[in-house]
Amino acid sequence: MTRCSQVLSLDHPDATAAAAQSLAATLDAGDVVLLEGDVGAGKTHFARSLIQSILITPEDVPSPTFTLVQTYETTRGEVWHADLYRLTDVLEIEELGLAQAFEGAICLIEWPDRLGALRPASALTLTLTAGASEDARVLTANWHDEKWVSKLAGWS
Repeated sequence: MTRCSQVLSLDHPDATAAAAQSLAATLDAGDVVLLEGDVGAGKTHFARSLIQSILITPEDVPSPTFTLVQTYETTRGEVWHADLYRLTDVLEIEELGLAQAFEGAICLIEWPDRLGALRPASALTLTLTAGASEDARVLTANWHDEKWVSKLAGWS
């Protein structure tokens, strides 16, 4: 399949959270969402909102900047939330067990450029950039795998 894309204009953090919650309802084991954007672009806010919307038991969802990976049991299956910012070698990613998680869990990966050759071809890439106002964001979704067409139908 050729590359497909979709763009959402998110006027405020609540709109970003709503987009994350909407996406969460479509995710299944083996789905990988790659979150790109500069520091402060809203990657962690998006991931946190997505995870909190499907948790079995409400809990704090901290940024995995220092722990590298946080895992959660959710109504959609196991979720792995990884922040790869501090990693410098693909071998470190393999040691975390991410390659196996890509097959059996929902994975949210911040700083996916660190994945190198481990970047899943079937992943959904979400890029967050600054919008027209301080709190606004533009979310650009890109994918190659046909499964995302139905998962993102009507996404807003």
